[in-house]
Amino acid sequence: MATIDIDGVRKRFGNVDVLHGVDLTIADGEFVVLVGPSGCGKSTLLRLIAGLEDISRGAIRIDGERVNDLAPRARDIAMVFQSYALYPHMSVERNMDYSLRLRKTPAERAREAVEGAAGKLGIDRLLQRKPRTLSGGQRQRVAMGRAIVRTPKAFLFDEPLSNLDARLREQMRGEIKKMHQDLGATSIYVTHDQIEAMTLADRIVAMNEGLVQQIGPPRELYEHPTNLFVAGFIGSPAMNFIDATYRREGQNAFLVVGEKRLALDERDVADGTPVTLGLRAEDIAIDADPEDPGAIEATVELVEPLGLGTIVHVQALGTHIKALSLAVVEHRVGSRIWIRPHPEKFHVFEEATGRRLERKAQFAAELPA
Repeated sequence: MATIDIDGVRKRFGNVDVLHGVDLTIADGEFVVLVGPSGCGKSTLLRLIAGLEDISRGAIRIDGERVNDLAPRARDIAMVFQSYALYPHMSVERNMDYSLRLRKTPAERAREAVEGAAGKLGIDRLLQRKPRTLSGGQRQRVAMGRAIVRTPKAFLFDEPLSNLDARLREQMRGEIKKMHQDLGATSIYVTHDQIEAMTLADRIVAMNEGLVQQIGPPRELYEHPTNLFVAGFIGSPAMNFIDATYRREGQNAFLVVGEKRLALDERDVADGTPVTLGLRAEDIAIDADPEDPGAIEATVELVEPLGLGTIVHVQALGTHIKALSLAVVEHRVGSRIWIRPHPEKFHVFEEATGRRLERKAQFAAELPA
């Protein structure tokens, strides 16, 4: 396997800058997921690593070797595409051993490699079938098997599950994670699906408009997003955002939202600064005690049963808010309820820059009378 170093990489198509200077080091055996909306530059970065596009500026090194000018096949990297890219006239076995035959690998070794990969992926009974007779999930396994038999320095995955239905995507996520655990392979995975990113990655690279917004373990991006973009992109349901004003009175800090004051711990920002309050749906209690000073009156707009819980959409604090309960909730649309956000879970972002405002002091449990 290999380390991959991306140093100040930029990419321009004509007069359009697509990547604005990406710096990233991927450790040997690490599984890194590039995530972001369409057009953020994640697939372009993957293609630069693979050698399918030329770098405008910067350098990419694989195991310390600068590969900017190396042809794709000289980089010893295997890529799994969204479209499978199988040869329709060849059997599964021939698709999987094609690269080995090009390398003049002895037939016995090639057969052992194919059978070993097929066994890991559960397609050993399909080796003599043609791609047209396979399901989408089976075809994706063949594409992965074709990459595995090469024993490359790194695996690149370009949205490999986007053509599959939801149930099959869930199954294939497990297959990919198991494959990575078994092989210990350096892997880079591109997706716009934040659930895939959260479940697969050792580290996530969140990208937007050609820039890296945050790099870190999934839990870190979820619990400590560095800015509004990461906070809104990571997590399902998406984080609630509410306009507010940060205020200080003596030793007490709080947020003003409409006519409501919400207790808060101190942040590194001036009194009176416009901010955005971020609330995750699971950090809002439903059916709170109306006498609780932190309770907020809300009107139910929509109830979404999930089986494992319920998402309740409400109108509160002058905006639309989603709250997630693990209990069965049967409130009628239009009914009045009370919700209570957990102040220790507040995310506060400076409105002008979108950056996260970190805590300076412990949470103030109560506001002065």
